[in-house]
Amino acid sequence: METAAIVLAAGAGTRMKSEKPKVAHEVLGKPLVQWVLDAAQQAGIGRIVTVVGHAREQVIPLVEDRSETVVQEEQRGTAHAVLSCADALEGFEGSVLVLSGDCPLITAATMRALVDMREKNDAAVVVLTMDVPDPFGYGRIIRDENGEVARIVEQKDATPEEAAVTECNSGFYCFDARALFEALGQVGSDNAQGEFYLTDVLEISRNAGRKVLALPADDVAECLGINTPEQLAAVEDLARARR
Repeated sequence: METAAIVLAAGAGTRMKSEKPKVAHEVLGKPLVQWVLDAAQQAGIGRIVTVVGHAREQVIPLVEDRSETVVQEEQRGTAHAVLSCADALEGFEGSVLVLSGDCPLITAATMRALVDMREKNDAAVVVLTMDVPDPFGYGRIIRDENGEVARIVEQKDATPEEAAVTECNSGFYCFDARALFEALGQVGSDNAQGEFYLTDVLEISRNAGRKVLALPADDVAECLGINTPEQLAAVEDLARARR
């Protein structure tokens, strides 16, 4: 079955305190988004679409030689970003990975594991999860009484009980293409941020009777995103040690 990937690279990254868009910052001399593209190509993904937005004139040259680009004119949330790829992937059937362009340590092996789990189980979606001692800021994986994934709740929308959950969303997913774009049309923005959350697709898919699965990350470092100069330095140390 064919696999495509959507790389989310539209954010401004204001906490980086730089005029550079976040994904253009470098780890070991290579822009963050290129680490993600490298891993996707190593995973054998033939079709890659990168969503650009903020300072796109700096991002497009970093990706255009091996990725289609789609412009998200307004940053209205992750579901809105993925939906902007609907025309580019019209008629595509198979698995669609959604990847964060600011997570340079993600590996090809993990991408393939997400795809394999989704396809073997004919799931609507598989989300890569991570267990973190201090989950503040992350979406929480909420499971039902049978231990199955019920939904993802964002930090600002979580009850105290939900906020205490330490299993968190990494921001990496593998979707069935048809299920993804059908569900995106049902995502609303009635939440604390007033945004269209991609995470809502999980609950929508589950309510439609499709399987929603989780794959725990073997190495939480793969899921580390970069929002600050301090996080950039920490990830660079990890990348250097990995080499």
